[in-house]
Amino acid sequence: MTRLLPALILLFAPHLEVQADPLDPIILWPDGAPGDDGLKLPKESVEKKGPYQIDILSNVSVPTLTWYPAENPTGTAVLVCPGGGYHILASSHEGSEVCEWLNSIGISAGLLKYRVPRREGIEKHHAPLQDLQRSISLVRQSAEAWKVNPDRIGVLGFSAGGHLATMAVTSDGSRTYRKMDEADEIDCVPDFGVLVYPAYQLDESDPDSLSPEIQISESTPPCFIVMAHDDSKWAEGAARLYIEMRRNDRPCELHVFAKGGHGFGLANTDEAIRSWPNLAEQWMVVSGVLERE
Repeated sequence: MTRLLPALILLFAPHLEVQADPLDPIILWPDGAPGDDGLKLPKESVEKKGPYQIDILSNVSVPTLTWYPAENPTGTAVLVCPGGGYHILASSHEGSEVCEWLNSIGISAGLLKYRVPRREGIEKHHAPLQDLQRSISLVRQSAEAWKVNPDRIGVLGFSAGGHLATMAVTSDGSRTYRKMDEADEIDCVPDFGVLVYPAYQLDESDPDSLSPEIQISESTPPCFIVMAHDDSKWAEGAARLYIEMRRNDRPCELHVFAKGGHGFGLANTDEAIRSWPNLAEQWMVVSGVLERE
């Protein structure tokens, strides 16, 4: 069998997707992140945890965007926001692996390493949203060089990253920081959102309403939402987000699977919910944000 491997690799090589190497990380705030003056955190670190040995990134004070260019770009781009409760970042199964999958379907991807843990005295998402808004504008600024259609830039988030993506798609375009340079003159609202088991969607004092910071309007971009019914903490929030998108006549697709729990990322589960990437791809095509020849 060992002797057959090279022949098999050659036989199937034409059907294998070639992955381009990611570019060097871009520091989002060369002069320091807004509001972080004087903040002292332990040194940034990465460790592997759990049966799938996922990468857990802690103590991010220098947020970055790492660009994964698609080998055969379609013009669509997606910024990926890992989850972690706004305390840490699950940077592999909800980050780099997702960027590689997006590349395989012709989508260039940006992996956002946003600031964690939560900053004292401000909303949990405040600093991360600044990082995401800045990243969206930087991608639009680099659209021509990166072979991106500036009108087809989406966000994809998991758990807390799903809440962060929700904040971006429901934003009115106002920045949550003082403009730094020309990039900040460019629109920072994404064109679509993919929300995978998004957290923090419900109002803590009224479970029949969205969290007050989530404001859906007539201009909210299209969204795709996937959730497991047995995700006991966050399932109702995903359903409520869909209901409010429906009531505001905004394009939205919701998938609720019987099993899957929380935190499976790209495919770290044996349940049927692992098919969500295929469903998301189909939705992007039907929605017109991903073009096929």
